[in-house]
Amino acid sequence: MPKYRRAWHPGGTWFFTVNLLERRGNDLLVREIQLLRRVVEEVRDRHPFRIHAWAVLPDHLHCVIELPQGDADFATRWRLIKGSFSKGVPKTERRSAVRCKRGERGIWQRRYWEHLIRDDADYRAHMDYVHINPVKHRLVTRVIDWPHSTFHRCVAAGMYPVDWGGEVKSSTLPYDD
Repeated sequence: MPKYRRAWHPGGTWFFTVNLLERRGNDLLVREIQLLRRVVEEVRDRHPFRIHAWAVLPDHLHCVIELPQGDADFATRWRLIKGSFSKGVPKTERRSAVRCKRGERGIWQRRYWEHLIRDDADYRAHMDYVHINPVKHRLVTRVIDWPHSTFHRCVAAGMYPVDWGGEVKSSTLPYDD
């Protein structure tokens, strides 16, 4: 089994990207947004963390979260979020023979991308990335129009102006994802 290098920094702030296994044409995360919200809150109740930014897209999510002082165990939190969410949706997904043998669902990619936030500039860049992502993926032309994001909370807190990111004409978006 491979050993992954993880940045274990108690009380740290991290950026995460977590993907569904089958991404193409999959809208499971926004279709089951209430389940995802409930699961995240249940995990936060048992294993606290602070959400700085979060954006749920149809097939993946991005977030910036901070753990309590002395706590670096983000892996348990993601295991619980992914596992509880998987238990809450019907078993309709395709599963590989390996996943069947291990008793695993075929909903999430096994791993996730994490990045330990280094400084204020890094924090700001990742906050912006989380919030602009629905525009990047051509889901909306204005950041404020995406409902599954903490952008609205950040606007209310004075962190962003309501028109942050401007309006992007879909034909001029430079992204190919």
